[in-house]
Amino acid sequence: MKKEPFVTLKQLKEITKTYPTPFYLYDEKGIRENARALKEAFAWNPGYKEYFAVKATPNPYLIEILRDYGCGCDCSSMTELMLSDAIGVRGEDIMFSSNDTPAEEFAYAAKLGAIINLDDYTHIDFLEQTIGYIPETISCRYNPGGVFQISNDIMDNPGDSKYGMTKEQLFDAYRVLMAKGAEHFGLHAFLASNTVTNEYYPMLAKVLFETAVELKKETGADIRFINLSGGVGIPYRPDQEANDIRAIGEGVRKVYEEVLVPAGMGDVAIYTELGRFMMGPYGCLVTKAIHEKHTHKEYIGCDACAVNLMRPAMYGAYHHITVMGKENEPLDHVYDVTGSLCENNDKFAIDRELPKIDKGDLLVIHDTGAHGFAMGYNYNGKLKSAELLLREDGSVQLIRRAETAKDYFATFDCFDILKDLVQA
Repeated sequence: MKKEPFVTLKQLKEITKTYPTPFYLYDEKGIRENARALKEAFAWNPGYKEYFAVKATPNPYLIEILRDYGCGCDCSSMTELMLSDAIGVRGEDIMFSSNDTPAEEFAYAAKLGAIINLDDYTHIDFLEQTIGYIPETISCRYNPGGVFQISNDIMDNPGDSKYGMTKEQLFDAYRVLMAKGAEHFGLHAFLASNTVTNEYYPMLAKVLFETAVELKKETGADIRFINLSGGVGIPYRPDQEANDIRAIGEGVRKVYEEVLVPAGMGDVAIYTELGRFMMGPYGCLVTKAIHEKHTHKEYIGCDACAVNLMRPAMYGAYHHITVMGKENEPLDHVYDVTGSLCENNDKFAIDRELPKIDKGDLLVIHDTGAHGFAMGYNYNGKLKSAELLLREDGSVQLIRRAETAKDYFATFDCFDILKDLVQA
């Protein structure tokens, strides 16, 4: 699959007249088309709902686009709950899936009427002590343990994950919650991350559907929804084939009819909590080549760094790079593409075959629309970039301004020497 930017060099040159690099750019057209496809893929299930994983791209302008397609918010912290509340997302349009949760976050989620998804058996008493009751509708997170594999490929290792309850704990949790007043239940699990296969969701669905049937049989619980969570990934590399969300939806439908319908559970709603799939391919980091260095290797230095995109430094993650205007030139140079942090792992690419890069060239780093800007930080006193939205009509909207030194020093207002700077 050829990686092509959703923006042209001409457009970028015009954008940079107003907004200096580096910046994040998002594609409204792509976001809308993808959200529409997801909704259609699960239209067979009347109760279907996507709870967008706010952690992936916590920008209200982008979440508002997804709201046009009926999406809610999957939140995991106080500020994510606050963001959702601020844009009018409340009640059961919020799924609160957290872990090691502070009391004040449970309290705020309950105040908003969010569906609370409990990560641990001990959180039952903790929640009740915090808010004074157990909600009528509540969900539990299941971790079956072991490894999760498709054919002979190990996808992930749930047994090594800090999330969720064992099967025994899950069944006990349902019984205790029912005794404490819960009337309607959800079941949730996350077993693998960024899977690029149409088989993942159907296989996860089978695990959850069969577990749900057992739960209903043994506890009598009214299971209203099953949350397949996230894990549907994107093809970061050009040689990977993208997931077909319609094939995935059809695969889940078949398992639903094989397992749930015969058990008299044909009215159970299906929920998802996608982040990367919803936004990943529809965001890019735009940066400029500002230095070149010829030592033991060939280096290209950019005005972006790991502060703007930490995935390559943290995980060794691959992100494709397009040198704008040179898309058809031969890949006859090998570079490490770096940022300016005082860390040797501050590299967007290592030994990457690219066309010749000249100072001033604009580089598009692909597939950064999820877990890109959101994972930014301020090491070395670096400041986070602006976020821009490329609208369907070709116009550009600033949806988050770039940080300034005033923002960086704002929390130092207890020091007189910095007060003037902060208040200037």
